[in-house]
Amino acid sequence: MTTDEARPEPRPEPRPGPRRGPGRRAGESRTREAILDAARRRFGEQGYDGATIRGIAADAGVNPALVHHFYGTKERLFAAAMRLPVVPSEMLALALGAERDRLGGDFEGRLGEILVEALLRAWDMVDVRAAFLGLLRSAATTEQAMVMLREFVTSTILAGLSQVTGLGDDAEGRYRATLVASQVVGLGFARYVLGLEPLAAASSEDLVAAIGPTVQRYLTGDISPAALSSSRRNRRR
Repeated sequence: MTTDEARPEPRPEPRPGPRRGPGRRAGESRTREAILDAARRRFGEQGYDGATIRGIAADAGVNPALVHHFYGTKERLFAAAMRLPVVPSEMLALALGAERDRLGGDFEGRLGEILVEALLRAWDMVDVRAAFLGLLRSAATTEQAMVMLREFVTSTILAGLSQVTGLGDDAEGRYRATLVASQVVGLGFARYVLGLEPLAAASSEDLVAAIGPTVQRYLTGDISPAALSSSRRNRRR
């Protein structure tokens, strides 16, 4: 080749594309938000029990397997859709499991105190309390929210409570679990929504001491009408 011959032009180096910053990809974030929007609509319209992963996926335009991939279970999806910072049944199982390991044979006799203490500790977390209060206020003002919350509590929290406390799924076990729910939901509403004093200002230790034994009776004590009559007779003596 002579110096007069044309030399091939060098090819330009390819320009690097824009670098993605850390975090989720934009498409993934949009998909997650579409799933959560669809979940809120379905839970609101059909309740917790009526809404299905398949129906939510269809509304969001995705495969049901993708919903399971992102959120795992319907309870986790509900928690994400309602912006709950924790999954209630998992939090309950973790708290009670740790106390069971620590107390051993004394666990069952102190279950009421342990349960009340665990709930108060969770409600003292700002984000947990804010989500809890939002659900309670919505349930108090709209029927849709009330149905959704009731079904969620029944299908997840009470079912989890029955499992970790050994109440069973028979009529008596469900009755005992709902008695516990009436106590703790009432405590949360009176303390954090209504702000009833001196209940609202009471320490967690005082509330555990006062309410724990009642919850314990609901879980393991005699709750028959005969037991109530006997207790009244003893008080009159």
